Amino acid sequence: MQSEAGPLAGSFRRERPTRRIFRDETLLVLALSLGASAVSALISFVGSATRPGGLKDQAATLNASAAPGRPWLDLAWQLFGIATALVPVALVAHLLVREGAGMRALGFDRRRPLPDLGRGAVIAAGIGSTGIAFYLATRALGFNLTVVPEGLPEVWWKFPVLILSAAQNSIVEEVIVVGYLLRRLDQLGWSPGASMAASSVLRGSYHLYQGIGGFIGNMVMGVVFVYLYRRWGRVGPLVVAHTLLDVGAFVGYALLAGKVGWLPTA
Repeated sequence: MQSEAGPLAGSFRRERPTRRIFRDETLLVLALSLGASAVSALISFVGSATRPGGLKDQAATLNASAAPGRPWLDLAWQLFGIATALVPVALVAHLLVREGAGMRALGFDRRRPLPDLGRGAVIAAGIGSTGIAFYLATRALGFNLTVVPEGLPEVWWKFPVLILSAAQNSIVEEVIVVGYLLRRLDQLGWSPGASMAASSVLRGSYHLYQGIGGFIGNMVMGVVFVYLYRRWGRVGPLVVAHTLLDVGAFVGYALLAGKVGWLPTA
């Protein structure tokens, strides 16, 4: 006897998503992730720019304590925030699998670990020193807030959480703003130049909470990352580079703040 599920299951055929579906999916992914962050950063910047006093006299704190004086509760909130921030990446993976592609289509896999690590390290070394100099210059000119990369208590889990936070930031940004967004814009018929502009401006926008310097610096970084992604076809090296840059910023600040004169503190 033939089961009822057989004919019904066989009646469903995979259909290629339409341009409208690609467009709507892209907007939803951005609304759940970095698009929303860009709007939040804009509101934050307007608040900072209209507050009495210069931008450099104000601080933008990353990785702040979520429960001061309660380290175990604080750790729970930190891990919860890191995990939930990765949900849009899981959504992107689901959408790509449904499309018949998967994350391998973005070059976010384990096929080329050593080249990805090597290229990422070279990118980080090139951008890191330039980025620090640019931040110090724009802050001195009054175009940037004082960025405080971490404000966690001195507890055993501080550095592991900072490293996890760096990895989470990198995966979310490079998978969504470079790999996924460029793939979808290509499928929607955008030109390479327009796609590069959209990705780079978006990257700069969700860093606007840091000030004009944060916007410009990250937009330029976005241009470089899009160019390298187009050249290599892999988001893996960009994730490595971004992770190393953020680990250097977060952990470096934790180790050096108040001990060297050139590093601004809040």
